[in-house]
Amino acid sequence: MYSGKILVAGKNFGCGSSREHAAWAINDYGFKVVVSSFFADIFKNNALNNGLLPVTVSDEFLQSVFTAIEANPHATFSVNLENQNFRIDSTGETTDFEINPYKKSCLINGYDDIDYLLSMKDQIEAFEQRKG
Repeated sequence: MYSGKILVAGKNFGCGSSREHAAWAINDYGFKVVVSSFFADIFKNNALNNGLLPVTVSDEFLQSVFTAIEANPHATFSVNLENQNFRIDSTGETTDFEINPYKKSCLINGYDDIDYLLSMKDQIEAFEQRKG
């Protein structure tokens, strides 16, 4: 039985999942991260907007992840959002991933778009005062 907070998926994950329900279902199941070598754009954006981190890795690295799982179904992985890397714990193999800085900030702070704007309330008010 597999369990954990990281869903390891095949290539082209989320293709055909143009509604938020796909990201909601994965998140509701308890996953916080999905790793794949390619995500459909709409799925990727919906995931990020709903607190689910899509980690894009190379085809070769994804194969290494699957190999680690085949060798040990209880294999563990580490995701470091701040440093933007994904690690296969058993081998130490690590790869970097890209993420939009705004979405990274939202995920780290647990913000949605409104929370992000509210976090900048003082700066917005100061700007409005200067604009006068």
